[in-house]
Amino acid sequence: MIREIFNSCGNSQMRDVDIQEIETADVDSVVRAFLSGKEVSCKKQVQPNGCLIFDIESGGLIQRVSFTPQPP
Repeated sequence: MIREIFNSCGNSQMRDVDIQEIETADVDSVVRAFLSGKEVSCKKQVQPNGCLIFDIESGGLIQRVSFTPQPP
């Protein structure tokens, strides 16, 4: 899992990046842990190679959480 937290300061391209190895059968439940606040939006994309990308806006933070499937 790669979690990117984008900097909300103007003119700054820096972001926090956290990389973790996670084994789960329920990716959606892992993503739900990052959702908090009154106004929450989450968009899920499934890439042709099987990667899952979640674009999250929650609690004033803009985040992207990406999952790469484990090869067989």
